Amino acid sequence: MLLLLVALLLAGAFFLAAEAVTLPNRRRRDVVRRVATYGSRHTDPIVVHDRSAGAARLADPFVALAATLVLRLMPKTSREMVNQRLLSAGLAPRFSPDQLLAAKALATGFALFLGILLGSQLNVATAFVFGLALGAIGFLAPDLFVNSRIRGRREVVLSSLPDTLDLLAVSVEAGLGFDAALAKLIDYMSGPLIDEFALALNEMRLGETRAEALRRLAARMEVPELSSFIRAVIQSDQLGTSMAHMLRVQAADARIRRQLAAEEKAAKAPIKMLFPLMVFIFPALFILVLGPILITIRTTL
Repeated sequence: MLLLLVALLLAGAFFLAAEAVTLPNRRRRDVVRRVATYGSRHTDPIVVHDRSAGAARLADPFVALAATLVLRLMPKTSREMVNQRLLSAGLAPRFSPDQLLAAKALATGFALFLGILLGSQLNVATAFVFGLALGAIGFLAPDLFVNSRIRGRREVVLSSLPDTLDLLAVSVEAGLGFDAALAKLIDYMSGPLIDEFALALNEMRLGETRAEALRRLAARMEVPELSSFIRAVIQSDQLGTSMAHMLRVQAADARIRRQLAAEEKAAKAPIKMLFPLMVFIFPALFILVLGPILITIRTTL
């Protein structure tokens, strides 16, 4: 009981320390995000205290050192790759690549210490095994969290893409340009895809070409269906073809792909249900069916 209390206290201390370390950077990135979305959505002002800059200056060397140590353990990983994954997960405004890598180091150290602490009650070998196992889990936990966010975000984008393209097509057919149709889309819809369109529209307003802004959007999302739509928009813009007809075709194609994806998930459902049935349902069923027979055989013998 005492060891559990000590572990909980250490976990709380590490959590508070991580919050204190990342608070200045989170505030600064929140300000940058609000500036990036200026003109598309109403946001409340945020107050940044002068003490945040000093705390950030104190914390940044430790975060950079931890990130460098993690990168040395992962030579095939770079800050650019981590930043791309954060963009795909929609976490780039909240966390920097160094912060994510530092979180991996912090989680690994805490899990390693906790495993050694729990395993030390038995023997040294068990403490070593527990430490390595929990340390590996702590090292992989931030990546699993980011990957889950990426998968969830892609599913939301795929489900909302046909409706988004329909509204774009209606707006363009009504006489609006593509940029004005994007602005109208941002006003009437919400979600990860709309947020990315808002960022791309702000980049266009700041002087970026439409093609380059849309290519950056496709690189951030990494969704094949969205990349196909963006290539069609760029090609239609360069060749001067009808944008409204292209949007209608892309919307119909996205809706067909969404239906096929739903049918694929439905086809995989029986296979996924087989393992829970084998683990939880079949043993209980065997006990109910064979239990009375075995009891009868035992009593008769």
